[in-house]
Amino acid sequence: MGKPTTERFEEMVLEVDFASDGTFKRICGMKGVSVSRSANIDETEVVDCDDESKPNEMLSDVRSIKVSASGEGTWAQESHGKMMDWFYSASHLPVRLGNLKAKQGDTEYESGPALISQLNQSRSDGKGRVTCSIEIAFDGTPERTAKA
Repeated sequence: MGKPTTERFEEMVLEVDFASDGTFKRICGMKGVSVSRSANIDETEVVDCDDESKPNEMLSDVRSIKVSASGEGTWAQESHGKMMDWFYSASHLPVRLGNLKAKQGDTEYESGPALISQLNQSRSDGKGRVTCSIEIAFDGTPERTAKA
């Protein structure tokens, strides 16, 4: 059996263009990132025309696609102002998700305008650091860019 080619921590990235100038940067302090891709499905029952006593067949069609990302990490001063401004402005910023180990011709980046839908900070009793978690939702279907 051949071994799979795997992707390392730093090769799956969430980047934001905070200045909307084409410069994407990772969110300082963000350690964990999860990407969620889901399809909303419409289902239709279809009757067998030759024998209506048979169970109906269920047909499925994709109505819409949703892509979002979440992350968690340590609240960093370097990101504090940017994240607070993004949330309170309720504005769309350019975001891209990258799989930097993609093979040539496969999707390397998913990018598009996105909103920050949740911005959480947390502290626990003791001497630990303040942590954070975020939720980001793309506005529409992100554009896919193949690795050159």
